[in-house]
Amino acid sequence: MKLTSEKLPKNPFSVSQHAAKDQKVFQWRKEKTDHYKHADLVEKALQLLKERIRRGDTLAYFLRGQLYFEEGWYEEALQQFEDIKEKDHQALYQLGVMYYDGLGTTADAEKGVSYMKKIIDSPCPKARHLQFAAAYNLGRAYYEGKGVTRSDEEAERLWLFAADNGNPKASVKAQSILGLYYSTKEPKELEKAFYWHSEACGNGNLESQGALGLMYFYGQGIRQDTEAALHCLREAAERGNVYAQGNLVEYYYKMKFFTKCVAFSKRIADYDEVHDIPMIAQVTDCLPEFINRGMAMASFYHARCLQLGLGITKDEATAKQYYSKACRLNPAVADELYSLLIRQRI
Repeated sequence: MKLTSEKLPKNPFSVSQHAAKDQKVFQWRKEKTDHYKHADLVEKALQLLKERIRRGDTLAYFLRGQLYFEEGWYEEALQQFEDIKEKDHQALYQLGVMYYDGLGTTADAEKGVSYMKKIIDSPCPKARHLQFAAAYNLGRAYYEGKGVTRSDEEAERLWLFAADNGNPKASVKAQSILGLYYSTKEPKELEKAFYWHSEACGNGNLESQGALGLMYFYGQGIRQDTEAALHCLREAAERGNVYAQGNLVEYYYKMKFFTKCVAFSKRIADYDEVHDIPMIAQVTDCLPEFINRGMAMASFYHARCLQLGLGITKDEATAKQYYSKACRLNPAVADELYSLLIRQRI
């Protein structure tokens, strides 16, 4: 399970807040005209920040670096954050993320870890809002064994600190990752997994909302409840959770709602895996691994409908293309579904 870094938390001491993430997944598909308007806005913002810097506004230095970061201009962002890291904890945090993930520079996990530790150990009140997120990131480093000696125990300890008993102002990402961790470790601790996914979902986490749907569906860590499962999966799917969408495709197929299955699966199966997966992950904050699985499931079931002419005109040549895409996206998922096909279970 490859994890992603925690995004910069909101700062209660500044006006530099990010736009809400709860947007439709298709909003990032912009027309060229919108792109040019966006470019004009970015240029205008940079001019305003330049003027604020000229007037001695210290916060403007960070805001300019953050604008560079959000636009994907990582080399410029790195330089801006380096210039102010001794005076700005948010810049230090972003540098930790950038060095760990290799954004705008060669990846240096040890340097990224050291910056996160500085945030956690800082007595400064202005670093407090960053400490839960830094603990999540440090837990990720221990889980992956990058920059530190690998230790599931230390990762779990740090994530529990970062999750802060479900505090919505702590790391909601840590709460969700604890749900995934307890459901995948050996032996599994499914009741703990359900608890943490519930906490994260209650705090708005989209990944955990989809996970809860599956736990209700299969009775994992909780009594089986198909109605609750479908409620969670449909809401998560509507908000852009591709793994929830893929599982709904499977449900529609098994319930013989073939027309609905075809229409729903085609939208997901037609995503471009190279460009769309990272963009969807950025918008939804869901793990790319599960986005990949959802797309593979949708591609396979769409292919099956085309192969048999279920809810759509039979087209074996196009079916082969979607089968191939499912195998390319996620061979393990495709192999599992193919085994069900061989046993005439689907």
